[in-house]
Amino acid sequence: MTAYPLTWLYAPGDRPHVVAKALTSGADVVVIDLEDAVPPDRKAYARAATAELLTDRPPVPVHVRVNAPGGWGEQDIAALVGTPGLSGLRLPKVTSAAEIVHVARRTARTDLYALLETALGVEQAYAVATAHPRLRGISLGEADLCADLGVRDGTGLDWSRSRVVVAARAAGLPPPAQSVHPDIHDQEGLAASCAHGRALGFLGRAAIHPRQLPVIERAYLPDEKEIEQAETVLKAAAVEQGAQALPDGRFIDAAMVTAARRTLSMARPR
Repeated sequence: MTAYPLTWLYAPGDRPHVVAKALTSGADVVVIDLEDAVPPDRKAYARAATAELLTDRPPVPVHVRVNAPGGWGEQDIAALVGTPGLSGLRLPKVTSAAEIVHVARRTARTDLYALLETALGVEQAYAVATAHPRLRGISLGEADLCADLGVRDGTGLDWSRSRVVVAARAAGLPPPAQSVHPDIHDQEGLAASCAHGRALGFLGRAAIHPRQLPVIERAYLPDEKEIEQAETVLKAAAVEQGAQALPDGRFIDAAMVTAARRTLSMARPR
């Protein structure tokens, strides 16, 4: 895994055998879903099965997407908090900082992640991102957001995507991961969408099937050319401080040096 998680694989909490496969899939983080992937009559079973699984520490970090605040969500949190294998709670349909504070008060040390899935949630992005020190990240839930905004396809979400990227950066949080690509057979579409997300400032992506993981990694890991360019920038910066021009015509400054360091921090050993 790189210095930053790049792949977040969802698995339904009411299907323990699928969760078990997810844990050995190579994903950086496995997200057990108690919300959208679980029908109402299986919520209690999914909750109990997940709590039992997390009595031990899994081989990779495990987050749990609980249900929305109130009702099932409160029961999910009560059952999961304090389990040794829980690395984070993903909170759906967040629309205010108060919701984060409420959950933080109920969870002593658990890292929290907010999903913004409505117009109101996007409007409150920075307030949510700065709501509590244990909030470790924000991201979009694009399927629900599309429905809420009435947009016809993902291109109508670019403003919201940029809003969340900016809010995360302003709050000192890691860049958001992209929302899932719903068609598990559309590898080309996934790759194109990842390239677009990377250009917007996202870092990594949620997935709903292991076959999506290699595509996401290829899209977000720096390639050989990017690595070589970053190494050239850092070597030049080590020789001479301040702004300067490289032999190939590129002009480097402090911002480019920071970007180069980030690129190399994500590169796999060669």
